[in-house]
Amino acid sequence: MSGYDALPPDLAVERDGPVRTVILNRPAELNAVSKDLHRALAEVWEMLAADSEAKVVVLTGAGKAFSAGGDLGWITSFLDDPAARDASLREGAKIIEEMLRFPLPVVAAVNGPAVGLGCSLAVLSDIVLIGEDAHLADPHVSVGLVAGDGGAAFWPLLTPILRSREYLFTGARIPAATAVELGLASRTVPAADLPGAAKDLALRLAAQPAAALRGTKRVVNSYLAQALAGAVQAGFAAEAETMRSPEHRDRLLALAERAGR
Repeated sequence: MSGYDALPPDLAVERDGPVRTVILNRPAELNAVSKDLHRALAEVWEMLAADSEAKVVVLTGAGKAFSAGGDLGWITSFLDDPAARDASLREGAKIIEEMLRFPLPVVAAVNGPAVGLGCSLAVLSDIVLIGEDAHLADPHVSVGLVAGDGGAAFWPLLTPILRSREYLFTGARIPAATAVELGLASRTVPAADLPGAAKDLALRLAAQPAAALRGTKRVVNSYLAQALAGAVQAGFAAEAETMRSPEHRDRLLALAERAGR
């Protein structure tokens, strides 16, 4: 049994020569991040780094979404389970840390909405191809949370602050073309062409001299890791504080009621 076989079905890894495609695999739930998927996202990067035949990773979602963000049922359970809440924050920090230290290039193929943590996963990738009909969004504030594991921590490294504040403060959708303009995505691709474009780019990267490519990524990400260290730590602390707030409880329960949960 390979290491990938130990992952839950919510996260799939497909092999194609030197390319590993990591698939957020809850299509019926628009790939909303469940407890199992969250754990798998914290663990898969070490597995991929240990895969001696892998040279490039493509990250995408099954079905019509990249990821709709956190699973509402799972997140609502934190309201009365502070231990699980704190564990999720530690795991979220690990996801960011693992992606920043991951040695291989990661190509995000954003095939639909990328919301909340889904948006963070996309933006933390090395190259972000986004379908023309897809969008990004970080709605933390709208549910009473600081975007500690999202845009508040690392968008300022990528985007004009005056432009990104409006999207962070309101949680509004960022259309694909605007995401490219802001520096949150590399280029738009027609939706039907996205899988092929991501594969072609991955194969092109896999053909590059491996040591030079990894070294270049290491240098770039060392800058990002240094710049993000304080912001991410402060962001998670602020997010944890707002998770305990009455306003967050009220907003989340109202959202769950509208969703019929």
